[in-house]
Amino acid sequence: MSALYSGTLGGLTREMEAKLAALENRLRSLGSAVIAYSGGLDSTFLAKVAHDVLGHKALAVTACSETFPLWEREEALETAQEIGLRHRLIQTSELEVPGFAENHPDRCYFCKTELFRSLRRIADEEGMLHVMDGTTADDLTDIRPGRRAAAELGVISPLLEAGLRKTEIRALSKRRGLPTWDKPASACLASRIPYKTAITPEKLRQIELAEEYLRSLGIGQCRVRHHGEVARIEVAADDIPLISAGLREDIVAHLRTLGFTYVTLDLAGYRTGSMNEVLGAIATKITH
Repeated sequence: MSALYSGTLGGLTREMEAKLAALENRLRSLGSAVIAYSGGLDSTFLAKVAHDVLGHKALAVTACSETFPLWEREEALETAQEIGLRHRLIQTSELEVPGFAENHPDRCYFCKTELFRSLRRIADEEGMLHVMDGTTADDLTDIRPGRRAAAELGVISPLLEAGLRKTEIRALSKRRGLPTWDKPASACLASRIPYKTAITPEKLRQIELAEEYLRSLGIGQCRVRHHGEVARIEVAADDIPLISAGLREDIVAHLRTLGFTYVTLDLAGYRTGSMNEVLGAIATKITH
């Protein structure tokens, strides 16, 4: 996936160096922390810098559940071992959290509340002072109900405080030798299901297997949006010709074996938060 980003990184600027220094100073001032670690770009960078600054007083924790694909869990574990993080896996189940499975636009608030409470318990057990997440400056441009949960539970977002954006985190991660520097953006599987459509284990499994198949074909940045009998595939613009030509028949056949009747390709291509496009004026009422 390096071709996606290599042209956008360039060298490190003085501003980026200043932001990194601010991040390190902030982490040093915290003393100890549990980090919400998914193995993605942002949380991996935060966990690594925290490890370098705080040593054993930084603990990365990955929450495994029905909404977290197995391949992501395995990659998170491998990455943590590769870069030397102090790391724990815990088991959670968002589907048992009241308000989550109903899938209203504030769904993430309930998920993050449960996650942060779990991390706070671990922090207390470990004698650590803080809980941190990998929210960045770019994340404020999208609808983020989970930010309300973070504010209510005192979760700290050091990357956001330092003003770091994702392109900057990619450049800084590359310099640090992190394998996630060019990793495509990821989100929980529930984000593939339209709002007000119930989230079930069966739907999540369909999505996971469909995306796993696309990844096996070499399509790294993809989403399979679940619209009942319809699978709406989003891929990077450069991959649209590949799917619509050589891979089309195989993809249709495979996704039908997973229970989809119709398989469509979204010509607008991959974009984060595409399910939020239907919210319109409602979006402005949701707490970020």
